[in-house]
Amino acid sequence: MSNHYIERPRYTCAQGGAAATVTALPGGIPILHSPSGCAGNFAWTQNGGSGLQVGGYCGTLAIPSSSIQERDVVFGGDDRLREQIENTLKIMDGSIYAVLSSCVTEVIGDDIKSVVSDFKRKGIPIVGAETGGFKGNSYLGYDLILKSLFKDFLDRDLEKKKKRVNLWGIIPSYDPFWRGNLEEVRRLLEQLGLEVNSFFLAEDTIEAIRQAGSASLNIVISHAYGLEAAELFEEIHTTPYISVPLPIGASASESFLRTVGKTAKVSSKLTESVIRAEKKRYYRYLEPLTDCITDLDLQRYAVVIGDANNATAVTKFLADDLGWLPELTVCTDQLQEHEQERLREQLKHLESRYPVTLVFESDGSRIREHLKEKWPATGAGRYQNLFSPAFVVGSSLDRELALELGAPHLSVSFPVANRAILDRGYTGFRGGLRLIEDLIGAVVAGR
Repeated sequence: MSNHYIERPRYTCAQGGAAATVTALPGGIPILHSPSGCAGNFAWTQNGGSGLQVGGYCGTLAIPSSSIQERDVVFGGDDRLREQIENTLKIMDGSIYAVLSSCVTEVIGDDIKSVVSDFKRKGIPIVGAETGGFKGNSYLGYDLILKSLFKDFLDRDLEKKKKRVNLWGIIPSYDPFWRGNLEEVRRLLEQLGLEVNSFFLAEDTIEAIRQAGSASLNIVISHAYGLEAAELFEEIHTTPYISVPLPIGASASESFLRTVGKTAKVSSKLTESVIRAEKKRYYRYLEPLTDCITDLDLQRYAVVIGDANNATAVTKFLADDLGWLPELTVCTDQLQEHEQERLREQLKHLESRYPVTLVFESDGSRIREHLKEKWPATGAGRYQNLFSPAFVVGSSLDRELALELGAPHLSVSFPVANRAILDRGYTGFRGGLRLIEDLIGAVVAGR
């Protein structure tokens, strides 16, 4: 991995991730304590990478901001922030307000928590998070907002509800398919008889979020995102958590349901009944396509490029469900060693036992070099050992690689600039069918 710089980054700063997370909450209103340029910077990054999901009631360029000036930097911006919160409360109708600090306001030492506390004492549903962009990327911003919610917004000392669970780990906007992915996972959990609080969907309410401490189990759909928040939740609200990979397709979803069912003490009879029903539908829909897949020789070598959630999940789906040959998987996140090891373990236990090379690389320009190391071109002319027929599954930034390989390409991870996305998702049994449609559709598009 390149340690000194990042080329073609696939995320924004912590404040950008935090703002997108707050906007996704029911009635969530972010209030930036920052210069005026911050919202514009991550707004257009999000606009160019989230499948055109930008704006909304109080999103991106419509976000309230203190827009601090030189005077505030010199003398402190607490008064300007206080004024901005008061004005926001007057004109923006929200269920929860979240003050998000920036690099500048943290460097000058503005105390946003003190200002926020003054409004909380008046009964305003408001939290604050120190989200200076130098702290990390948008995924960290997501974690920081969850921590603020769990510590400063949720009701405490609630009686645990046996079948109630909380669900997180899929990042609003920075997983462009976050709505569809969350909806399908929620649907599967409800099939197990669980009551699900997913925080960010249309079915969620601010009242349910306040009562999240009554859950008996937290389910984190990630081995990298939301885990620190889960640890804080367990410390404060005594609710244990499990960390599971993003379930895409039949194989991963079956494993997901069994893991959750066992942990949540769902009867094995019910769990197996749900799995049988979902698999019956899945293969009934897939069966008519199998003749074309085999007769038209639609199997492909693949390069998979994505974040910590998507990279390994898509690879497993290609190898274990679709029967493709994922030669190289590139995770573009900057992860700690223990996080990297958890992703390596996922690919060591593929049902197909296909040997996949996993690399961690934040420099997008070096992905081609990793492929050459994995698949060096040998021979000459018609006997050259080309990486073909191939497919590139990644982001919009990876279209150049696909063109160089002469391969079809599908954008499934941030940034996605060449697709419009509403509620489409790839998780679960139904999401697996959608992903097969999109992959095979890209292969045959030129016929």
